[in-house]
Amino acid sequence: QVQLVESGGGLVQAGASLRLSCVFSGRTFSAYNMGWFRQAPGKERQLVAVISWSGGGSIYYADSVKGRFTISRDDAKNTVYLQMNSLKPEDTAVYYCAADFRREVKRLNYTYWGQGTQVTVSS
Repeated sequence: QVQLVESGGGLVQAGASLRLSCVFSGRTFSAYNMGWFRQAPGKERQLVAVISWSGGGSIYYADSVKGRFTISRDDAKNTVYLQMNSLKPEDTAVYYCAADFRREVKRLNYTYWGQGTQVTVSS
């Protein structure tokens, strides 16, 4: 069974940076597409950034974070990262790490999910 553990959230001021980390265990990490999603109070879960399995070569970002956020993976550490720069108050949400073994990378219904980490950006 895949397990995902996120860390790195917190309270920051607008313009600051944070790096989220997600450690994967239970299966072969390099074979899984990985994604970061977020959900703000009263809103639907949103895809933030996804990266394909190690041999896939695909990365997608939500338009709202392009140029500010960077997703990356380190297969040696079974970890996926989300570097978030120039944070805005509208980035405030619970951020979830997710993993999926199916071919399509850009999807909302990933199979495995972490517990989430809170990111709060004050103005």
